[in-house]
Amino acid sequence: MSKPKKIGILTAGGDCPGLNAAIRGVGKTAIVKYNMEVIGVSAGFLGLLNKNFIPLDEPSLSGILTVGGTILGTSREKPFKKKSFLSVDKPKIIKENYEEKGLDALVCIGGNGTMKTAYGLSEQGMNIIGIPKTIDNDVWGTDQTFGFDSALNIATEAIDRLHSTANSHKRIMVIEVMGHHAGWLTLYAGMAGGGDVILIPELDYDLHTIMKYLKNRAKKKKPYSIVVVAEGIRKPKKYTSAAEYIADSIETETGIETRKTILGYIQRGGSPSPYDRLLATGYGAEAVELIANNDFGKMVVKKGERIESISLKETSGRLRVLPTNHPLLEKAKGLDICLGVKKI
Repeated sequence: MSKPKKIGILTAGGDCPGLNAAIRGVGKTAIVKYNMEVIGVSAGFLGLLNKNFIPLDEPSLSGILTVGGTILGTSREKPFKKKSFLSVDKPKIIKENYEEKGLDALVCIGGNGTMKTAYGLSEQGMNIIGIPKTIDNDVWGTDQTFGFDSALNIATEAIDRLHSTANSHKRIMVIEVMGHHAGWLTLYAGMAGGGDVILIPELDYDLHTIMKYLKNRAKKKKPYSIVVVAEGIRKPKKYTSAAEYIADSIETETGIETRKTILGYIQRGGSPSPYDRLLATGYGAEAVELIANNDFGKMVVKKGERIESISLKETSGRLRVLPTNHPLLEKAKGLDICLGVKKI
């Protein structure tokens, strides 16, 4: 019989609900099914540089399924980013520490940046498996990342709560949702929460169209309006947030009292939804199956109801944005939801 594998796990980039569920999915499958030795890496790729390792056993993985955040910690360290000509060769140091620790494989849990780094490390000769997470749902190659469903629940509840205060004060409420380049979270939360105006990065908006729409609602005696915007929509540089710009523009142009709410990091915290617990666990378990089969340089993905894998090369450097012909956008138009697009 061959010697059981020793594998490492790290979480990198921004935190999101489901990270601990994924760590547990990897660790328990590796230990229980394959008798592998599991090593946690603290603070993402920074931990690999600094040799910050934590042995993980079954007891240390118990009770973390429902817990938010990550027991391993995380960081924004990008080892392939060149800061100056004097920079040390971080990928080389990481590989040396990986080999010194005797790791047979490394599971990297993270978003787009993490998958790009994971591919780079696999090109350095390391055995890497990627697991996609992000509340933005913008990792290319998978139908869904874990973290998205939990954030969707949080954002939708926030919009639900704004309806009552907007109605009480007869105001327009602008709520900003996370999403720099992709509007998945904004569109889904906006639709689920009954938003009247939904603005996403993929569709350039026309302020005149939005103002005309909101004025018409007021003329029809609609007592209030809810405007849901993605943080990454176009705005003048002097504004610190999309919500601030849109709220100021609306109040100036319509004369209707307008208030803004920025959800921010609230969307990334707390216990994962049941769906995200299942998805993260399934991703973790599949990552171990790939390792057991010596099938490296892959990222686990969701395709329909199945969990499969694609090459890290395929996803590296690519972004999954919302298609402008997405069926939900068409449904929104049919419901008289304003997407800010000027009608030709």
